Amino acid sequence: MSKKITLGFAPTRRNIFSADAAIKFANLTRNKLNELEINYVDINDINADGLLYDDDGMHKIAKKFKNAEIDGLFLANENFGTEYECARLAKEFDIPVLLWGPKDEAPTADGSRLRDTQCGLFAIGKVLRRFQVPFTYLVNVDLEDPEFKQGICDFIKVCNIVKTFKNTRILQIGPRPFDFWSTMINEGELLEKFNISLSPIPLTELVQEIKHLQATNDPTITNVIEKLQSLAKIEITTENLRMVATLKVALTNKMHKYGCNAGAIQCWTALQDEIGILPYASESLLQDEGTPVTCETDIHGVISELLIEAATLGDEKAIFADVNCRHPEEKNGELLQHLGVFPFSTAKNQPVLPKSHFVFDYPGSVAFEAKDGNYTLCRFDGDNGQYSLLLGNAQTCAGPYEQGTYLWLKFANLNRFETKLVYGPYIHHIAAVRADVVPVLYEACKYLDITPDFYDPIEEDIQAYLRGDINSIVKEL
Repeated sequence: MSKKITLGFAPTRRNIFSADAAIKFANLTRNKLNELEINYVDINDINADGLLYDDDGMHKIAKKFKNAEIDGLFLANENFGTEYECARLAKEFDIPVLLWGPKDEAPTADGSRLRDTQCGLFAIGKVLRRFQVPFTYLVNVDLEDPEFKQGICDFIKVCNIVKTFKNTRILQIGPRPFDFWSTMINEGELLEKFNISLSPIPLTELVQEIKHLQATNDPTITNVIEKLQSLAKIEITTENLRMVATLKVALTNKMHKYGCNAGAIQCWTALQDEIGILPYASESLLQDEGTPVTCETDIHGVISELLIEAATLGDEKAIFADVNCRHPEEKNGELLQHLGVFPFSTAKNQPVLPKSHFVFDYPGSVAFEAKDGNYTLCRFDGDNGQYSLLLGNAQTCAGPYEQGTYLWLKFANLNRFETKLVYGPYIHHIAAVRADVVPVLYEACKYLDITPDFYDPIEEDIQAYLRGDINSIVKEL
């Protein structure tokens, strides 16, 4: 699992039940977390039991977890548990909370029970609600049941989504193009509601960085050229290839200068007037490095990319596409195509850097079909003070050759998907990854003050998956 995510492990007990049994199951839980390679902060040093059950311990645990800057809190109810201490601890943080307890054993010969764990889970859940602490419940199963591994691993992904979202700073290079009123955003609201900040710079600042790199003959440019040559069939001139590489280095430098983990750029046409190329091949390189950059200054679009990639723990890179054309033969088929902002790693065959773009008569774009598979699609968007996350799945299907970067997808019902985009608050730009991460994105929404929204009626299936009742929500179309 991801070493970037650290859990605070707080096993709990209640005094009227067996402390020895709670200690035993807490240690078994520790062993399982170690087996799954979960990165966690323990509380063995807080008291003799290594458990949460009183105020003194709670304050010490809270201090330790804050110093460790944990990303999620794991409340493991090893017997009935002390519900108010669990709630008090959780209230100290603004992070995802996982609640679970191991299934109770059969009663002893005299009819007594050592732990009464399930009963305690009901109590803890109620008190967390009283404290207005959102939480994720992992059902009452044994450590060796597959539902436990699924639940803990999915919770790590939820933590990664929340951590990414709450620590996002976006490099905005130039204003949105005049004609693109659909990519208009409220910068103040993003900061006030979500702590997402923008670092706006004019296009001229980026151009000045390019000129500086050219004047100093930065050796990093040569490294980028060599990488492009290893990744793609190069049809552009040596001079234009060098400019693609220089732009990539300039964008990276500006990201670092302003502490940004993503960007959005006014990709046409002022930039071409200054440097003679389109930015898409440069952006594709950045996408593969985990710092996505979207075109047409689509701020909400790049947030969508960050969310969906975080849901995969970075194992899959997101394509960013226009939803723009129905399939000529397949009733539920749709073309996802873009100016060129697909990571090179998502290519089905060898990418090409064509002599010119199919719309703009400039070099600097990329052309390939994306890999086949099952995709999750998402779009973060909002207006009038309300924000939501459009979610769903689709599968690749065969379709005609297209210029640029593209992907044909088959939906369960294309009309439902199309209608969602038209009625909004979404636009036709969407992020997609080749993985089934709808459930973890859905679960993360409760921690982000975002409304999950679906273009297919799958919410019951998602909840069944999160309960451990089904293994996947993706169905063959």
